[in-house]
Amino acid sequence: MAVENRNILNRIYVVALIILIMVTAVGVKLTNIQWVEGDYYRQLAKERTVKNFVIPANRGNVYSSDGSLLATSIPEYTIRFDAVAPTKENFDKFIKPLSDSLGAFLGKSSSGYLNEFRKARANKSRYFMVARDLSYTQYMTIKGFPLFNLGAYKGGIITEQETVREHPIGKIAKRTIGYERYDDKGRLLPVGIEGAFSQFLNGKDGKILKQKIAKGQWKPIHDNNEVEPRDGYDIVSTIDVYVQDIAHHALLKQLEEYEADHGCVVVMETKTGAVKAISNLGRGKDGTYYETVNYAIGESHEPGSTFKLLDLIALLDDEKVDTSKIYDSKGGDIVYKGRHVRDSHEGGYGKISLARGFEVSSNTVLVQAVYENYKTNPKQFVDRVNNLGLNRPLGLPFKGEGIPKIPQPGQNGWSGISLPWMAFGYGVSVTPLQTLTLYNAVANNGEMVKPMFVQEVKEWNKTIKKFDKQVINPKICSDKTLLKVRAVLQNVVKKGTASKLYSKDFSMAGKTGTAKVDYHKGDGHVYYASSFVGYFPADNPKYSCIVVVHKPNTSKNNYYGADVAGPVFKRIAQKVFTDVPSTNEIKTLKKRFKNQETNYQVYNDKVNNKPKVIPNVKGMPGMDAVALLENLNMKVKVIGFGKVKKQSILPGQPLIKNNTIILELS
Repeated sequence: MAVENRNILNRIYVVALIILIMVTAVGVKLTNIQWVEGDYYRQLAKERTVKNFVIPANRGNVYSSDGSLLATSIPEYTIRFDAVAPTKENFDKFIKPLSDSLGAFLGKSSSGYLNEFRKARANKSRYFMVARDLSYTQYMTIKGFPLFNLGAYKGGIITEQETVREHPIGKIAKRTIGYERYDDKGRLLPVGIEGAFSQFLNGKDGKILKQKIAKGQWKPIHDNNEVEPRDGYDIVSTIDVYVQDIAHHALLKQLEEYEADHGCVVVMETKTGAVKAISNLGRGKDGTYYETVNYAIGESHEPGSTFKLLDLIALLDDEKVDTSKIYDSKGGDIVYKGRHVRDSHEGGYGKISLARGFEVSSNTVLVQAVYENYKTNPKQFVDRVNNLGLNRPLGLPFKGEGIPKIPQPGQNGWSGISLPWMAFGYGVSVTPLQTLTLYNAVANNGEMVKPMFVQEVKEWNKTIKKFDKQVINPKICSDKTLLKVRAVLQNVVKKGTASKLYSKDFSMAGKTGTAKVDYHKGDGHVYYASSFVGYFPADNPKYSCIVVVHKPNTSKNNYYGADVAGPVFKRIAQKVFTDVPSTNEIKTLKKRFKNQETNYQVYNDKVNNKPKVIPNVKGMPGMDAVALLENLNMKVKVIGFGKVKKQSILPGQPLIKNNTIILELS
C-alpha cells in the first residue's frame, strides 16, 4: 500500500513538473512576444487591419498636331457571378429576368444564360464569368439588371475593373505612337512616343490608408499620410491624322499590289523637321499588312542610288567638277579591283554630263566622278559624309534606332573597292529617316534639322514643355551648290528616272533608288529595296518624303524605285496639296473672264454716266438694279427674287430725286 502511494505521489510530482515547465515556457514566450517580438506582431496585426492602398494615377493622352486623340486610357470591366450569394428565393425569382436582359443586351441566347446560371448554382460556383471587355456604359446597364441590382452580397454580382490603352485611329502609326508594357520575364518594353515620354505620361500614384472592417471590406482613414495622385501629362505629337491617313493607305496599296515583304513612308515638314506622317507595314503569314517593326527608324540598310546625292554635293562643294563635266559610261560596265559596276540600262548611256548621269542614275558616271577625284584622298569624301552626320544615329528618343555604317579609311572594313562602292550606295548602311533628313536639308536651304515627333507636353491648356526644332547642321553646303543640286533633283522628275511621276500642274523633286539586298551572302537569295526620296513643291518645298519598299515581287517584272516607290510619293504629294484643308489654295484669283468684264463695264457706264431719266432695268439682276437706282438717289422697294421682271416707273420718265420705284423680280 505504501509503495502504491509512493508511485502515485511520484506521478503527481512528474505532472506538476511538466505543468511548471509548460507554465514557464508560456511565460517566457509571452515575455518574448511582449518585449522582443512585440513590434513585429503589432506591425503584422496593423497590416492586417490597417494598410496603405495605391491610388493609380491616370495616364496622359497622346494627341496629333491637329488635336485628334491618338492614345488614351479607358476603364474596362469584367462581370462575374457568385452563384451561392443570392438566397433561393431571390435566385428563383430573378434568374429568368436576368437571363432575358443579358440575352437581349449582349445579343446572345437567353436560355443559354439561364442554363449556365442554374448549372453554376448547382455546382456552387462563386466566380462564374458573365461578360468581359465592357465599357463603363455597358457595365452600368448590366449592373441595373434584375438580381444584379441587389448588389454583391444579395445579387452575387462581382465587378473587376482594369485600365486599358486604346488607340482611336486603330493600328495606323501604331509603332510610332507606341506602348509601354512588360514582357513575360517582367522586363519593361518602352516603344515609340508612349515609351519614350513615359516620364510625362505616367503621372504619380497616390496612396490612402484604409482600415479593414467586416466581410473583407476596407474603409478609408483620413490621416496625414494620404497622398492624392497626380495624373500624367498629355503629349501633343507632330503627327497630322489627315496626312497620316493618306500616307498609310498610299503605302498599303502599293505593298499589296507588288506583294512586297515590308515597307515604310515618312512625311516631314521641311522647315521644322516635324514628322507629319510615318507608316511601317510588314506582311504577315496571312498576307495582311501590320505595323510590327518601325522600319523607318530601326532598319539600317544599303540605300543604293539615293546615296548619290552625297556624291553630287561633295563634288560640287569641293569644286572638283561641275555638273556639265562629260563622262563616258563605257558601255554601262566598268571594273574596279576585279569587281564590276554596271548601269541598269544595258549598254550604258554613252557620253553624258555629270548632271545627266545623276538624272538617269548612271552608276558608272557617278562612280567614275567620285573615284577619279577622291582616290588619292578618300578621307576627304568620307569626312563630308561624317560631317553630315550619316556615320552616327540621329539620336531620336526611341529605343531601337538603327546603327549606320560608313567605312572609314585606315580602319577595319576599308578596302580598294570601298570608295567606288560608296559612290553608288553600297558598302554603306543608313536608315530611311537618315536619308530623308539629308534630302530635307537640301529642300530647307541647306539647314539640316533633326526629325521631331513631339511638339509639346501639356496639362490641360497649360504648356509644361515645348519642343522646338533642333539644328544638326546649319549649312550642309554652299548656296551655289544647293542651287545646282536642287535643279538636278527637279530634273530627275522632269526628264530622268522618275519622269513617269512628272506633272505639269504640280512640281516635285527627288531621287529614285533600287538596291540589291543580301547580295553578299552568296546564297542566291537576293532581293530588291525600291525607294524614292524627295520634296514638294519643288520651287518652295513644304514637305519632304521618303518611301522604301522591300522585296517587291520580281515576277511582276518591275522592281525599280520609280515604279514601285515613286507612285506612293506622288500620291501623297498631290493628295496633301489638294485634300488637306490647311494647304488648300485658290490660284485663279487673278484670272480674267471676258463676260464678267463686259457686264461690269456696262454697269459701270450706267452708274458713272448718270441719266436724267429713269433707266430700263428690266432683265438686270435685282441687286445690280437696286445699286444702280440708289446711286441715282432713288428709293427702291423690291418684291420677289431673281431678275427684274417689271418696274413701277417706266423707262424714259423724268428722274425725280428720292422718288420710290418698285421692282418686281422673278
